[in-house]
Amino acid sequence: MKKSTLLALALAAILAAMYVALPYLRQTVPPEPLPAETPREPVKNPVPEQPPVLHPVPTAPTAQEEKLPPSLPALDESDEAMGEAMSSLFPRWNPARVLVLDHFIRRFVVTVDGLPRRQLPVDRMPTRPASDTFQVTGPEGQEVISPENARRYAPFVALAEALDTEQAITVYVRFYPLFQKAYRDLGYPKGYFNDRLIAVIDHLLATPEVDEPVRLTRHVVRYRFASPELESLSAGQKILIRIGVDNARKVKGKLRELRAGLIALPRQ
Repeated sequence: MKKSTLLALALAAILAAMYVALPYLRQTVPPEPLPAETPREPVKNPVPEQPPVLHPVPTAPTAQEEKLPPSLPALDESDEAMGEAMSSLFPRWNPARVLVLDHFIRRFVVTVDGLPRRQLPVDRMPTRPASDTFQVTGPEGQEVISPENARRYAPFVALAEALDTEQAITVYVRFYPLFQKAYRDLGYPKGYFNDRLIAVIDHLLATPEVDEPVRLTRHVVRYRFASPELESLSAGQKILIRIGVDNARKVKGKLRELRAGLIALPRQ
């Protein structure tokens, strides 16, 4: 990774999963940019009044501090730096074709926070919708996820695997205050985003492996899992099932690397 103003990609594996999930989540035009002032969203499980910081980020402000280091851009002025950073990280990849760079950090934090929930805020996701469609095979009433889906997503999983974990975490630490501020603005005034990040990684790693092919049922214009157990999973866990067992294992492998690096960060 080149030395540039790269905002954290410590969840690049999750980011890839967000992108490959979009054929299931929506079939719409790219979302409109977020307003500069993002309203707080309702929080189902508010953090305690004085939540302990379980996994502190070195040199980062505490959950209660508001002042950003002078070396960082303001949160709502960080889009240009993010675009340059993405281009620097993947020189052969045009990030604007896949990512919504307007208010990217806010979108990223909202989506990470939403992955363990039943539904993702698709209008605030940091990824653009894929142009292809969900592949299903089998006769009516006996549909299953087509093996073609795994092949379609393989390039994006490979992108996640290619991320240099150590370098990504180094940059994440440097720019962590922007993620922390976005998390506070989301409705967690005393929460700590790095703790939420690790908790979400743990949640995704707990996604069960399923026997393929995966049975589906038609619901209006979308498909659902035929298994009630699978259908009751979170949005993030459903993504990992939909991309196929082999791809999910690769994504989980990268998530384990990222988690290990985050846990190993020195304490202040």
